[in-house]
Amino acid sequence: MAMTMHVDVVSAEEEIFSGPAKMLFAPGVMGDLGILPRHAPLLTRIKPGEVRIVTPDDEEQFYYVSGGMLEIQPEAVTVLADTALRAKDIDEAAALEAKERAEKALADRSGEIDYATTEAELAEALAQLQAIQRLKKKLGR
Repeated sequence: MAMTMHVDVVSAEEEIFSGPAKMLFAPGVMGDLGILPRHAPLLTRIKPGEVRIVTPDDEEQFYYVSGGMLEIQPEAVTVLADTALRAKDIDEAAALEAKERAEKALADRSGEIDYATTEAELAEALAQLQAIQRLKKKLGR
């Protein structure tokens, strides 16, 4: 039997995943992280992107997180996200619209916009679209 660790993925609204996992991948602010059971303790921020969990039966589950914290203990990992969604629950049309709106705002140099906020919105929309694309690829669509 393969070694596992307990993983919790939670947001302010709800618990998205809780259970055993063989591996977890997360978008750390300093780079992507791959976590196996017995990983050294770590507390780090995560950026908008995809969290991928490999379950004991080798099933991959995909989640979108908008940022937050990742706590790693030798036998447990907690992803505490500002917002967390199952990849299958992301509204692709809304993500595309948000991406286009942010790109247009950044291209329009004459308008009064908050560039940091707009760039964060663009990064979030791109991360959602990436999660959707990976899920589609996995499902063979």
